[in-house]
Amino acid sequence: MAESESQEGNYYNRGKMVENFKTDMEELLEEMEKLAVCATWMAYDCVAIQANPDLSNAMQHLEDICLMCKEQMQKKWQEVLLE
Repeated sequence: MAESESQEGNYYNRGKMVENFKTDMEELLEEMEKLAVCATWMAYDCVAIQANPDLSNAMQHLEDICLMCKEQMQKKWQEVLLE
């Protein structure tokens, strides 16, 4: 009888281990997909910048302007909230 219970426990533990393994593998594959997408965009950006060096400067300029605009929007929003 004790042997039967032990086997059921082992079967349950193996089932849990397999389930955990599947979950871990899915998470790892999802993370690898994200990294592959990032690497692809980085490679695309490198090629675009090499093809047109001015693109990097233009993108930096746009980023700077966007950040300045965001700061102004936050200031205005704070002013509206204080009124």
